[in-house]
Amino acid sequence: MKKLLTATLAAAALASVSFTAAQAQTKELVVAFFPEWPMPFQYAQAKKIYDKELGVTVKWVSFDAGTAMSAAMASGDVHIAVSQGVTPFLTAVSAGQDLQAIDVALTYSDNDNCVVRKSLEITKDNAKELEGKTVGVPLSTAAHTGFLAQMAHFGVDTTKMKIVDMAPVDSAAAFANGNMDMVCGWGGPLRRMKEFGNVLIEGEEKEKVVGKVYDVISTTGSWAKENSDLVTKFLKVTNDMNDKFNSGGEGEMIGEIAKMAGQDEATAKAIMTTGMKFISSEQALSDGWMGGFLVENFNAAGAKLAEGGTVKALPSYEGAVNSSYLKAAAGM
Repeated sequence: MKKLLTATLAAAALASVSFTAAQAQTKELVVAFFPEWPMPFQYAQAKKIYDKELGVTVKWVSFDAGTAMSAAMASGDVHIAVSQGVTPFLTAVSAGQDLQAIDVALTYSDNDNCVVRKSLEITKDNAKELEGKTVGVPLSTAAHTGFLAQMAHFGVDTTKMKIVDMAPVDSAAAFANGNMDMVCGWGGPLRRMKEFGNVLIEGEEKEKVVGKVYDVISTTGSWAKENSDLVTKFLKVTNDMNDKFNSGGEGEMIGEIAKMAGQDEATAKAIMTTGMKFISSEQALSDGWMGGFLVENFNAAGAKLAEGGTVKALPSYEGAVNSSYLKAAAGM
């Protein structure tokens, strides 16, 4: 009886410690996002709707690339990443990091591209002339994947190019100063790049070459399991903001969104209306996305990354997709 009582008390003490640790984690939710990448969720960020609905303080931290988001989640410094690119997400998962895609953040085929300096007069018809040129690319990101796909499509040997790993904000500045022949990026930096250069392809033509360009909302699997209610409520608010924006709320929301994105209203509006699509939770849960496409796309993308020697692909990325939180949010 004494041994049983001791064991029971020990178990209770352990449960108490575990409960306390879980509670401590939820006192402050840390969320990663991109600067100059305006999205509807930033209206709720500005109005502190997340804090109110989740019942915790939400701390927002900006990152220049999805690779840095992965590192921050690995260290426990960040709990959720909004709009993480597929390439950095898969790179981390392939390396054994406990990350899960819990929603589709947005699609943006024409808001992620590479730009060639105007003075070079290089188009898709003479793209081979890019060999020998210097290009600024944020490695292991969707922009990097798109760059490689375009170069392969045009028969450009990337081993004959000088590729510099640069965040879009830095490469846009270098491009403006005349220090780069070609640069790749998204959002605000991409708009600045286009002031000094031209894209090779865009629209449906680009999507046929690169495929769907989209980001996910990601989190650490073990942390999300311990904080499922928090994750569900976060996705609920996020999707409510998407629905509000899509149903005519742009006029009310754009000022706050621009403020959070660090832009003026005109710039934020221009970016959000250039190929950005914020899908509903119902669409995200369909076969065209989390109901089937995501795993298929992750498997294909992982295999492609493995071919390039970037990662060792997993047999399947099914475990990296978790739609349970979004389903719960959609039912609220």
